[in-house]
Amino acid sequence: MKQAPEHLVNLIEPIVEGLGYECVGIDYNPHPKHGLLRIYIDSENGILVEDCTKVSHQISGVLDVEDPIQGNYQLEVSSPGSDRPFFKVRQFEQFIGSAALVSLFKAIGGRKRITGLIIKVEDDIITLQEGEQIYEVPFDAMSKARLVPEYIIEKGGRSGK
Repeated sequence: MKQAPEHLVNLIEPIVEGLGYECVGIDYNPHPKHGLLRIYIDSENGILVEDCTKVSHQISGVLDVEDPIQGNYQLEVSSPGSDRPFFKVRQFEQFIGSAALVSLFKAIGGRKRITGLIIKVEDDIITLQEGEQIYEVPFDAMSKARLVPEYIIEKGGRSGK
């Protein structure tokens, strides 16, 4: 699963959690001129713009002092949204019975993209059901994964084919 380098996660997660939020995940897309560091936060009460601003201000200060990223980059703090990305196995456990869109590094059962219900999670294997087909997908085989919002499923969208 694509996640920021460990040194960034170890620096940022405790700050986010210390402010009372869940650090859902951290994306880092390096680029010499316009890199992007995106931090997804959540809380039981949801996320408002003020929450993102609070976390952004705190993280900016630490990043300025620690200087863990070479070159220019943009910092973005966001709620995970209704199509929240998954960064950890436990996030799949939280959404058993919901649909996920999973992209794979290599095909499993002839598929590199699967949209299916999360049936179960055992160790690092996520079991997805797409129609009548069952896929057992190792977490480390996933390049990306997102929750598929109910309103998209009801309209018949997001086919994995």
